[in-house]
Amino acid sequence: MSKLKKQLILELEKIKGLEDRPSKVAGGSAIFYKNKEIAHFHHNNEIDVRLTKKIIRAEGLHHPTDSKFHQRNPSSEWIELRFRREAHLKEVVRLFKLAIKQY
Repeated sequence: MSKLKKQLILELEKIKGLEDRPSKVAGGSAIFYKNKEIAHFHHNNEIDVRLTKKIIRAEGLHHPTDSKFHQRNPSSEWIELRFRREAHLKEVVRLFKLAIKQY
C-alpha cells in the first residue's frame, strides 16, 4: 500500500462511521459508511466515490478522460478522484464529508 493511500485511509477513518473494509463491488479496499460501500480504490492513487450527480455537478467535477477502469456515463453518481500529492488528500476528505451527508 502506498504512503498516500495509507494516509488517506487514516484520515477517512477519523470521520465517525467511515471504515476501510474489503470491497463487495470492486475487490480490494473500500470505504463503507453505515454498512454501505461509498468508495473503493482502483489503485494506490485513485478512489472511486459515490458523490451523487448533484454534488458532482455542484463541485464542477469531471471523470478523468484517461481512466483505465471505467468509461462512465456523465450522469453517474460515482466519480474517480485522484490523489498524487499529500496536498490532494484534504480535498478528497472534504468530498467524503459531502458524500456522507446523503446518508
